[in-house]
Amino acid sequence: MNVTELARQLKINTKDMLEILPKYGFDIGQKAVKVDDRVAEQIIRKWRFIRRDLEEKRRHEQEERRQKERELRQEQGQSVVLPPLITVREFAERMKLPTAQVVMELMKNGILANLNQNIDYDTASIIAGELGFQVKPETAVETAAGDTRAADLEESLAKSGEGVPRSPVIVVMGHVDHGKTKLLDTIRSANVVDKEAGGITQHIGAYQTVWKDPKTKSERAISFIDTPGHEAFSMMRSRGARVADIAILVVAADDGVKPQTEEAINIIRAAKLPLVVAINKIDKETADIQRVKTELSGRNIIPEEWGGDVPVVEISAKNNVNIDKLLDVLLLVADVNGEKIKADPARPAAGTIVESHVDKGMGPVATVLVQSGTLKGGDPLVVNGEIYGKVRAMKNYKGDLLKEAGPSVPVQIIGFKVAPVVGDILDVGRAENATEIDVKQKRSEQTSAERATFIDSGNEEENAEKKTLNLLVKADVLGSLEAIVASLSKIQHEEVGIKIVGKGLGNITENDVSKAEAGEAAVVGFNVNPTPTAEELMREKEIPWRQYKIIYDLINWVKSELEGMLAKETIVTELGIVKVLAIFRKEKTSMIVGGRVERGKAVKGVLARVKRDGLLISTGKISAVKIGQQEVKDAAEGTECGLMVEIREKIEVGDVIEVYSEEIKTRKIIFV
Repeated sequence: MNVTELARQLKINTKDMLEILPKYGFDIGQKAVKVDDRVAEQIIRKWRFIRRDLEEKRRHEQEERRQKERELRQEQGQSVVLPPLITVREFAERMKLPTAQVVMELMKNGILANLNQNIDYDTASIIAGELGFQVKPETAVETAAGDTRAADLEESLAKSGEGVPRSPVIVVMGHVDHGKTKLLDTIRSANVVDKEAGGITQHIGAYQTVWKDPKTKSERAISFIDTPGHEAFSMMRSRGARVADIAILVVAADDGVKPQTEEAINIIRAAKLPLVVAINKIDKETADIQRVKTELSGRNIIPEEWGGDVPVVEISAKNNVNIDKLLDVLLLVADVNGEKIKADPARPAAGTIVESHVDKGMGPVATVLVQSGTLKGGDPLVVNGEIYGKVRAMKNYKGDLLKEAGPSVPVQIIGFKVAPVVGDILDVGRAENATEIDVKQKRSEQTSAERATFIDSGNEEENAEKKTLNLLVKADVLGSLEAIVASLSKIQHEEVGIKIVGKGLGNITENDVSKAEAGEAAVVGFNVNPTPTAEELMREKEIPWRQYKIIYDLINWVKSELEGMLAKETIVTELGIVKVLAIFRKEKTSMIVGGRVERGKAVKGVLARVKRDGLLISTGKISAVKIGQQEVKDAAEGTECGLMVEIREKIEVGDVIEVYSEEIKTRKIIFV
């Protein structure tokens, strides 16, 4: 065998292989071109153990190096100032460490977090302490000056007394398919549901409608945030809650409180939002409104009519029943909380990114909910203290161009050089001290996950023994990508796992195909397409690839693939024992015998073991059972019967036939 071929099979550089092998008793020469086939087979058989040893040495060396770095930081008294909440990316920046190293440290402590997820002070201080840093809590002054996320926005929104009333912002939450998007569709009288694949909201969106009170003829604007209902979008849902004034919890009257309903309740409580419950689908025959109220009461959501403080409105979004009543209740709750629902339209705009993606024609596009101030054409787009571009155009949810957008107005902005991250803060007022964005670096940060990999939880030794499904994931928007990765991280099993060898935004390119080939991965696209060249390459190289528009389908496919990798479980059921009393006929592939059922029953179509003096002679199948001249499905205990047994070996009088069935059970993958 050629040395290069051996190295290719072992997936290692040829030069490195020639340096490693002598240490393990295979001295084939540093300049060898060929290696004896028998020696090559020995090397291939032992390589798994050699590789494990090499990885162990490498881990040991890395740990020693990190320990020295920790000790050096402690000697030098290096410190880091941490706020109550910080993203993983900013946490790494403050410590001046690679984000990959920080993510790995978090994983060691059982925390799976991506670059844009928040971690609390306690978690961050433990990780920083383990890395050798002295931790100092950030003071209020430091927060106002240095937090690149939400400090300025919070400060601006806190000055409610200086502002004027603005439109309330409503977040709609609840279990999947309970009618959240249909409710908004009815309110806006615009058919949004049909535009969403499968009727399931895929991205977070913000809309504004004007409610005309039929009694007073007055008009008031209300802004809505529509959050996806599947559990995969829990991160986007929590972001939605942070920018809202009031929450609507939609619960289907025929389905009651479900897992995502409870999740939504927890998010609403954490955000301390006033709550209105909309019991939907009251016109269905299976509707049970009292049961829903009882289930909600069990979660400490007590309806006003039961002496609680939560308004409950019974509606049918499909048939437009009591929608006007729901809007009246929302405006009433907004009036009660009026002191908090104020903003200063005269200041520079500040708000939150609620959706972000790259459009093929327009480039990076983001939906911003303006929470204070007024955003105008030409304003600098300052996100987290960096200038991402300037406002070239603004559109409302209908696609109409706007010249300016005031408080509570959701607006789609064109003009970003790089797509911002969902949940980032836009604050035009910080333009004076902001720096121009490094486009190349920012794109690298946003897609750094393409270079990062993860295997589901468990230590490296355990993961080495697992079969892994390797994936390269591309999505159209960052929120969907994060949600997909979050969902995949919940799929866990002791025998199989998921390894993401690359992920990113936008269409599938030749570079993605190369990464997938190198990582032996399947390519998965969510709301994106491969370029013609990439599609041709995938076919040529026989790289499996899948396209999805609904996250359910993507996750179900992954689970199905993992279940196919699991060893099948065979369930054997012992049915009965037959003692052979007579031999009637011997054929080429079967025998007809007579016997008595000693225990259980003899069943047509099941398997049989033939034993003689306790030793297994052969196995076969019972193809027919007869009692007298009549063919039957089975013969009960104590019955004498005739059996046709499909078997090649000869059965003799006195042999014992054990009757049994086998069921191949497909094992299932579960979410954790």
